Amino acid sequence: MAGATTTISEDFAARKRKILAQLAVPDDEYTDASPKGTVDAGIRDLIDELNGLDGFVTTSSCGGRVSVFVEGVKKKTTAATAANPAPRADETQDVEVEEGGDVDEGAATAARPATLAAAGGKGGGGNWLFVSHDPVDITGRNGEQKDLKEILGLKNVHEEGENKESPSKGGSSFSMASSRLVHFKFEPMILHVLTASPAHAQLLLRCGLQAGFRESGAINLTATTGGGGVETTPTPMVAIRCMGLTFESLVGVKKEGGGGGEKVECTVPPAYLRTLVDVGNERFAENTRRIQRFRSAVLEATAPASTGPKMKGDGSIWEDAETRRERKKAEGLKRKAALQNQQQSQGDQSVGNTVATGDDDGVDLSMNTPFT
Repeated sequence: MAGATTTISEDFAARKRKILAQLAVPDDEYTDASPKGTVDAGIRDLIDELNGLDGFVTTSSCGGRVSVFVEGVKKKTTAATAANPAPRADETQDVEVEEGGDVDEGAATAARPATLAAAGGKGGGGNWLFVSHDPVDITGRNGEQKDLKEILGLKNVHEEGENKESPSKGGSSFSMASSRLVHFKFEPMILHVLTASPAHAQLLLRCGLQAGFRESGAINLTATTGGGGVETTPTPMVAIRCMGLTFESLVGVKKEGGGGGEKVECTVPPAYLRTLVDVGNERFAENTRRIQRFRSAVLEATAPASTGPKMKGDGSIWEDAETRRERKKAEGLKRKAALQNQQQSQGDQSVGNTVATGDDDGVDLSMNTPFT
């Protein structure tokens, strides 16, 4: 960190070494606490760069995702549950990073034990029908559009025209009490980073806010008193996140079937699904741009002040967007001035040649008739 004099505690250093040892496992052998089992490829380079900086280590992450999610079973209030309410599965829970390395934040939610959930919650059998950490490809090999219902796990179990009890057709048998809602969601990157000090946390927060992750924040900013009254150095946890790109829409229901099973029914037309996918893909692109701005801001803020310019892998000098614009502007003005000087020089030379030619073509006084 440029100009930093903050001492990194041995406790933080030990925790970082343990996490990095787990992340150093080859990709084909690496697993973490999430069902996905790996760090998102789209932010793996960012995570490696952050972990290569003094005073920072990532603990959980999700590079951004599109998903189709079925709610959990709605909570039924009874005397027993009123006295001992079950924890909601969508509440934030700490991940033991030293046990699991850098966890996929989004997928880790699915690994939590199933519990009863309030309306809109994620417990009691809630599950993902579809998850993608990349834009959704809706084009087939021959250029035709794929079946979005099939891709998203929403293929209607009934043939068209037979589902007379579907809520999309106004059937009177649809009951919220026996059904669970299906959500289409886009969620941008979320990144949790353990930092060595409040100064490190402040630097990371500033970079996140400047890059567009406006809901970023930090906890554990103050020192605590341990055994013997010794004050311990705070190691804040920073969350880099934004809500502005997030969106969600109801696209179906999952309800009990006639044979006691459950059936998923899509309640929106294909054109609406296409719109949702298109919006999700556009927000993936914006999410990627914000991640790149965050990466550039962090690298610039942590560059050693005493060294020369940062170099890229191809040996050229790394520049941020503003520096590149200024350089291009200066080069353009220099070329313009050089061109103007060249044109002026050529003009002066032309005038000089004309004068010389006029002298040569003038009256030859030696031919004049002499006075008599």
